[in-house]
Amino acid sequence: MTEVSSFPDFREPTVVIEPRKSLLHLDLKAIWEYRELLYFLVWRDLKVRYRQTVIGIGWVVLQPVLTMVLFTAVFGNFAKIPSDGVPYPIFTYSALLPWNLFASSLARGTESVVGNAQLISKIYFPRLLLPISGILSPTVDFAISFVIFAAMMIWFRTLPTWGVLALPLFLILALLTALAVGLWLSALNVRYRDVGHTIPFLVQLWMFASPVAYPVSLVPERWRVLYSLNPMAGVIEGFRWALLGKESPDFEVIIISSMMVTTLLISGVVFFKHTERTFADVI
Repeated sequence: MTEVSSFPDFREPTVVIEPRKSLLHLDLKAIWEYRELLYFLVWRDLKVRYRQTVIGIGWVVLQPVLTMVLFTAVFGNFAKIPSDGVPYPIFTYSALLPWNLFASSLARGTESVVGNAQLISKIYFPRLLLPISGILSPTVDFAISFVIFAAMMIWFRTLPTWGVLALPLFLILALLTALAVGLWLSALNVRYRDVGHTIPFLVQLWMFASPVAYPVSLVPERWRVLYSLNPMAGVIEGFRWALLGKESPDFEVIIISSMMVTTLLISGVVFFKHTERTFADVI
């Protein structure tokens, strides 16, 4: 007769870590299995971000609106920068939507590994979850800012065209751009902490090198291909066309920028996977 124990089994589940097949192997199955941890990381960032602030989540609205007002005064009224036939406030705000998403995602993605040092040293989980969580949490800010943009379009009586159906594609491209660059910077930031200090300066320079305050058409034709190597050029050009749809976008800029994003993403995954084995030791 077999005796059945009445005591519950408190043994810890066994985690089997298999050798990776290659540096490009993302192991999407493992990422999916740890999706609850990903949700937790995103939710924790949302809770902590505006804790003990007076305005709180109001900063999500104030930052792009104040930047839009400043750009409208300086570039729209004083410098008379052309805005492709649409009111300058929504012209620049349509670019600030993807730009702020990218800038915020990049900053959080860069600090994602160093900021979770205790978690890395204690438990196993796919390290790629960290930079991925860094780019996902700012999408909530993006959604709130998008509501403000919709109200502005109603105010200026500007209606979207069928191109708005392509907006999710350019949103994904913006997130992939942030992830691609964030993979490089988050891995480098583990060993070289100066990387984190350069992000605000880098983002500021990058913004003026991107068509946020001016249209791509203002860039001389002979420099257009070189300019398109900036991955955010294609993202912003695509956003403007999808939201405003006044004229056909520069598909050459979008295609070259997309190819640049693909290159950065593949190389970023390889570099991150190559260096992640040393994270726990260096941190």
